[in-house]
Amino acid sequence: MEERIVSAGKNFTDGEIENSLRPKSFGEFIGQEKVVENLKVFIQAARERGETLDHLLLCGPPGLGKTTLANIVSHEMGVNIRSTSGPAIERPGDLAAILTNLQEGHILFIDEIHRLPRIVEEILYPAMEDYALDIVIGKGPSARTLKLDIPEFTLIGATTREGLLTSPLRGRFGITCRLDFYNIDEVEQIVRRSVKVLGIEANSSGLQEIARRSRGTPRVANRLLRRVRDIVQVEGDGVITEDFASKALEKLEVDHLGLEGLDRKILLTIMDKFQGGPVGLGTIAAAVSEETETIEDVYEPYLLQRGLLQRTARGRVVTEKGYEHCERKYPGERRQTLFNEE
Repeated sequence: MEERIVSAGKNFTDGEIENSLRPKSFGEFIGQEKVVENLKVFIQAARERGETLDHLLLCGPPGLGKTTLANIVSHEMGVNIRSTSGPAIERPGDLAAILTNLQEGHILFIDEIHRLPRIVEEILYPAMEDYALDIVIGKGPSARTLKLDIPEFTLIGATTREGLLTSPLRGRFGITCRLDFYNIDEVEQIVRRSVKVLGIEANSSGLQEIARRSRGTPRVANRLLRRVRDIVQVEGDGVITEDFASKALEKLEVDHLGLEGLDRKILLTIMDKFQGGPVGLGTIAAAVSEETETIEDVYEPYLLQRGLLQRTARGRVVTEKGYEHCERKYPGERRQTLFNEE
């Protein structure tokens, strides 16, 4: 008999849903075993020595749990965390105000740290190394520098584009952790936990179907779960089964590999307008009316991981597997001829 997961109904406001689904400790966190194991060791060592944790850099595609891990580190260290983002810190004074309000051992979490303005980033160098701020008072010949001591703190930076970090900033992080896509079993465990938190009734096969189409990303899995719940509530009997999950995900234009509308549009654009590639990322972005950074950060990593797209020195190329997935004939011989002519 198929397993059915039943939980009492719970009401959440929109603002509470995302936080309610975030694990609060390493014991609740699923996946990324090597990263979690290493962080446990580093945290235990720092606590036993009575020191602050080394500055930590979390890298990886969006939705894999960088913000969640930052909050878990704060919980495990028993200290407060102050969260902000790179684009939100526009001036050196903004960063100085944040740093001077931290207490000993506290954590400053900066999301999208690769987007920090360069002038702000330079303020971070002495703050991370010497726990001091170099403040310039006045202008011109009368200007002078004041060194202001700040409490020892831990900076946790999160980035989807590690390559955009400058070498001086990257080198000041004592710990670097790279998060990768989750496997289907891990995503299914995450969805099961979310079902219990949100009070959704579902069958195991229905949750497996959602996990298979979640691109190996917990954030996507939870988003699809909530949307499938909506469709099942209105058009079904309130229970997420495999058949209903499949139909609901088709309505959301999520196919069996987890590709969404823009994923397929990218592949079809390269195939139909550029003979399968190679073609530059900027050209693709213009053709599909999307930002270059969005394609590179959000869509391309998964297409590369699934082997549907290939990144070469000359541009992006749709692979034979990509043609098969889009039910198109692969022009292998013609493409090889074009390469030879060039």
